[in-house]
Formats: sequence, structure tokens, C-alpha cells
Amino acid sequence: MSIGSNQREGDVIVVAQSGPLAGEVVVPGAKNSVLKLLAATLLADGRYTLTNVPVIEDVVIMADLLRAVGLEITFSPAPVGETGQHLSIYNSGAITPVAPFELADRIRSSVNLVGPLLGRFGQVDIALPGGDDFGGRPIDMHLRGLEAMGAEFETSSEGIVGRCAHLVGAEVVFDFPSVGATENVLMAAVVADGVTTIRNAAREPEIADLCNMLRKMGCRIDGIGTATLTITGVVPSSLQAVTHEVVTDRVQSATYIAAVGMCGGTIRVARANAQHMGMMLTRFTDMGMIFDIDDEGITATAPDRLTSVDVSTLPYPGVATDYKPLVVAMLSMANGVGIVTENLYPGRFRYVDELRALGANIEIDGHHAVVRGVEHLTGATVVAPDIRAGAALVVAGLAASGITEIGDVFHIDRGYDDIVGRLSALGASISRVRPES
Repeated sequence: MSIGSNQREGDVIVVAQSGPLAGEVVVPGAKNSVLKLLAATLLADGRYTLTNVPVIEDVVIMADLLRAVGLEITFSPAPVGETGQHLSIYNSGAITPVAPFELADRIRSSVNLVGPLLGRFGQVDIALPGGDDFGGRPIDMHLRGLEAMGAEFETSSEGIVGRCAHLVGAEVVFDFPSVGATENVLMAAVVADGVTTIRNAAREPEIADLCNMLRKMGCRIDGIGTATLTITGVVPSSLQAVTHEVVTDRVQSATYIAAVGMCGGTIRVARANAQHMGMMLTRFTDMGMIFDIDDEGITATAPDRLTSVDVSTLPYPGVATDYKPLVVAMLSMANGVGIVTENLYPGRFRYVDELRALGANIEIDGHHAVVRGVEHLTGATVVAPDIRAGAALVVAGLAASGITEIGDVFHIDRGYDDIVGRLSALGASISRVRPES
């Protein structure tokens, strides 16, 4: 693991009923941004520095994968007063565009190597991407977008082999605003010949963060933050390595807001960007929470009991699917009945049985979860099935009477930078232990 880590396989997070919470939590950079920024360093030679990098397992896996194709990556502590850690990435130009199966298979974001490797080196050989298992997330849109620019692919159960003499700008229209497909076509297009237009592009803040870093490097991108990106390709030799600060993690920010929502109290979420969380904050407000927002963060105050609402996941700027497990946990103790509709990943209700073990009253009907709020949850032994569901179980456990033990916390480690320490600093009764063998 990277700087400051003490993560151990087999650990258990133990929580007891807590609240009201109080104090300040500082949120580091976004997992969903930094992994793509790391992939972008394949595009140009030189030494990059990424700051505000979260201390999470997925960053370690991505660094190992990029080292395997030829980058040099080192971790260092952030200076006093900064969050996260620093990454130094050196690209000498000696890149082998073949990603080892055992590394690519461990992380979904390995697919983000396809665009920059094809764009700069004309070839890529990579395993099908791994990561969380919550339903099919095909990469057909990634491949079709790159094929429109001149790439050819061979796919098998083992992976993807892509080739092109050179990529040429094209008009790429997505059926759905896929984040990963937008990122892959974007990173290929910045070094393609001519102009590429991406229509129905994903608009997430993490994509804007990637675009902003690419523009610093010398890429020509218009329409950042909109559904239409226009990219004028440049030669890779005209690009330069840069220093870039990773955008704040909006899902981590929402996690601490959910915790105070369930436990009561008032907390300050420093560095949280309310502009990136608009729809989710609106739904939290509908549930009875009160927010004081400024340029430096968000102060969140919880009511005595949350009020149930209906929530549907949608592409940004709608409510992100990553927020949904937190919403379901909050609704499990809210007053009334709330219906949560999953419009993006149909398999992403696999954590509901774990919440039921705590006493939640949840029924699944297709891609809807009907959540009838109960007055009390009760501690139990549960297992984290993925990153965000694991965090939701931690939050729910903090509001449950008795003791809750969450296993398989390596999933949480993939996306959360010291969730135990940060919640403990807010007054939560939480610890991380190694079970006796």
C-alpha cells in the first residue's frame, strides 16, 4: 500500500451506536478522477506530479499496472496542511502497451489505458477490466467510439487487442453518456489527426478534472462540462508533463453527510464541493437536512429523524449510482416509505440483505427498492459486497443499537481514505481490528 497505510487483509470494522456527531472532516481527492489522471500520463513524456491523491487501494493497483507498462511512480506524504498524498509519475517514453492480466483484472479503471495507448502507440493488449461486481458494465461503447476513429479490435474471454495505423478525428455519438467511454475516446482524440466531436458525452466533475489536466498538458478541448466535447488533436511531442491537484471526492463527502444524517449532530465537511453534489444535496434537504455552503466546504446539520423521499439514479447532474447505497441506508431509519430506483446498473442491490440483517425493511421489485423506515436498527455481523455498499453498512452500523461488525473491508479500502479515522474524529465509536485466528 502507499504512504501512511495500515490496511490488512481480513480486517473487520467494528462500530457501535454513535451520535450526535460533531467536528470537521477533510475529504481528499476523488478515486473516480485520480485513476483516469494516472492513465493520462501515458500521453506525453516527462515528470508529472499529482497532489491531493487519496490513500486507497485502487491507486496502488493502478500504479502497479502503469509501472508494468513502463511508467515510474513513487508515493510521498503531502506537506503539512494538505490532504492525501503526492504521486510522482515519470514517463520516459519507453512504454510497452501490454497490460498484465493479473493486474488489469483487479480494477475496472484498467480499461482507461485503452484510449491513451491506442492514441499514442497505435496498439493495446489488455485483459477485460475487473473491479466491483454489481451487474454488467460492457465496454462496447468504448470500442465503437474508438473504431469510428480507425481502431480495430479483437476481443475474447481473456481480453482486448487493439490496433491502428493512426487515429483520425470523427463524430462519436453515444447511446448513453458513459463515463468510461467518454474518457477513453477523449484521451485517444487528443492525439488523433483532426477534430473529434463527442456527443452525449458524460458530464461528471471527474471528467472535467481530466479535461482540465489535459488542457494544461497542451491538449485542445472545448465544451468542458457540457454534453458535447470538441477535441482538436495535437502531436504527442507537443504535450508536456504537468502538476495537477485531484478534484475532491464527492462520494466520500456524501458519505460523511449521510453519517451525520443518521446519527444526528452537525459536522463540517471541508473541501467538499457543493456544485458537484447539487442534486444529491437537494434530496438530502428534502429529507430534512440543513446545509451551510461556502467556497471551502459544507456544514451539515441533521434533524431528529430523516423524512423518506423517492430517489432515482441518473447520469450527472442527476443522483449518481454511487450515492444510492447511502440513500438506502438513510431511508431505512427515515419516517415513511421511500422508493429508490436504479436506472444504471441493475445488479446494484446486492447489499440489501446485509441491511436487512441490521433490521432494515427493504423489498426489491425489479430495479426498485421499497424502503419502509424503522425506528431502530440492531447491530449484526455483515459483509461489505463492494466499495460504496461497504461504506453504507458502516454508516448504518453507527446508527444501530449494539455492535455491528463489517467484514471484507478490503472493498472499502479500495475507495475510502481512512474512513475509520475520519469518522472517529467526528465522535463515532468505530475501530478496525484483526480477528483472532
